Amino acid sequence: MERIKRINVNGSALNCDDILHEILLRIPPSTITKLIVVSKIWLRVICSSSFRQGYTRRWGQSFRLVGFFVCNFLYLGRPRDGYRRPRWEPALPFLSTCREGDDLKHSGILKSRGYFIDSSKGIILSGFHPKTYYVYNAVSKQKYQLPEPQQFYKVLCMALIVEECLDGDTCYKVIRARCECKLKERNTVSIETYSSNTGKWKQSTLMCSTSFALRPRTAAMVVGGVVHWFAIWGKLAIYDPRLGDRYIALIRLPTGVLTREHEESVLGESSDGVLLYGQSNNIGVEIWMLVKEPEDNNSSIYCNCTRVKYKWVLRWRLNFKVLWKQMPSLSTHSKETQLLSFLPQNSTSVFIRSGWNILLCDLQTKTVEIVNYQGRGGSISWESSKIVPYFLPSWPHAPCAS
Repeated sequence: MERIKRINVNGSALNCDDILHEILLRIPPSTITKLIVVSKIWLRVICSSSFRQGYTRRWGQSFRLVGFFVCNFLYLGRPRDGYRRPRWEPALPFLSTCREGDDLKHSGILKSRGYFIDSSKGIILSGFHPKTYYVYNAVSKQKYQLPEPQQFYKVLCMALIVEECLDGDTCYKVIRARCECKLKERNTVSIETYSSNTGKWKQSTLMCSTSFALRPRTAAMVVGGVVHWFAIWGKLAIYDPRLGDRYIALIRLPTGVLTREHEESVLGESSDGVLLYGQSNNIGVEIWMLVKEPEDNNSSIYCNCTRVKYKWVLRWRLNFKVLWKQMPSLSTHSKETQLLSFLPQNSTSVFIRSGWNILLCDLQTKTVEIVNYQGRGGSISWESSKIVPYFLPSWPHAPCAS
């Protein structure tokens, strides 16, 4: 900072990448993306991976909603003699919320991509279980078909891990985890991991200190590189690929007012990298946070493998009737009300579905607003489908001129 103060900012300072880098780091998010039009130098600095990493560490990443993917569980992972998708229904239905979403929907890129599985930081994972998978990067417009996996899993759950490599490119891993069709006393699970760095699948077996089984046909929530899967018997399975070991930890899901009769459970991430758990029924919604216990506290939810003590803390509890009183414009409130999803790195806002209405709820102010989307009131099988919001990073990715 002292060096910056000594230089006249109207002179050569703004032509020095290092100094300009330090100055732009202090510009708030509402302004920074507008500055790429100032000059080629500013464009190059702002679009560089090093600046983007430093800026998002300081201010956090922001995302923009593009639309919602519709995943119909009647077709996903079913045996050959199961339900078949009618020809008139797209395999990858998309409910657009903006012009960018319209472009994605009508570009043709979603055709022949199979069914929606998961998305993270603009990357879409889709395919046909259990052999064919596709990855599409909506930022770089690159598409890739993964090689055929080595293992056959009739029933499985998956995880998508997206990270930024040292050279600024986007790296990803796809994990397939086997789910047992019949409940048995098992303390292991077979997984297969694909890495974009190696271009290959790698098979391994994860071990746990107690018996468990993963919940089939679900996608994991990845927080800070750690994979979180729903498991049966009201538990959560946690796997950290970075540790280099082959262990999986279990944690009991929180016990709240809605626990015995909740209909929907979702996972999310807070702005400071804390795991979120939400559950809902027709009465209301509860939001919990998984926080570390103090080291001198002997009580813990799980400590195997990681040896770190955690506990669930109730953050929000909201009755749907409170929301409906603020929505006089909404003519009817369906009994089919459910929690859909958290927003990326956001612990105060969630998407809720009421009938065919999708609502954005602010948990702090207890207010809601209707999200307009293309295909509103269409022939969506809400009972057998999961509606997943699709976001793109708000950071500018314009070509950097020299």
